[in-house]
Amino acid sequence: MQRTATILAMLCLGTAAALTGGCKTPPNQTEMQAYDYGPRPENYEKLIRDFLWPKLLDPGNAIVEFKAGPKQLYQQVTSLRPLQYGWGVCVWINDKNTSGAYDGPYPMVFFIRDGKIVAANGGADDNFIGWRYARTGCNELGAPFVTR
Repeated sequence: MQRTATILAMLCLGTAAALTGGCKTPPNQTEMQAYDYGPRPENYEKLIRDFLWPKLLDPGNAIVEFKAGPKQLYQQVTSLRPLQYGWGVCVWINDKNTSGAYDGPYPMVFFIRDGKIVAANGGADDNFIGWRYARTGCNELGAPFVTR
């Protein structure tokens, strides 16, 4: 019994360390300006819609709201995600489920450089960490995601 409790405690500590390992202080201006973000994308809405089309359950009826951006966005490297930078765009998506009903919106953040989406956080095919990064990115871009 004692051994099981010790193993569970170690697992909990390891999980907590992994989750908090993704937390860092916000980047400073020098870190953010050290990278070439490229030109501001003018066709960002089309890029994102084209990216989402094959990933959505009902792409023709999904509600895609562009909430903020494009704005230069920098995501520091962590043990959970690689460094990302580019023109960040916050999008809230409300797709229909298999029953044909809307499930409610969820946030996604896209990083665009040189006319291409180089990374995305959030979405149905991401995990808990990606969803957290999407909320943080939307917040940094000026569109905090708050569930209703």
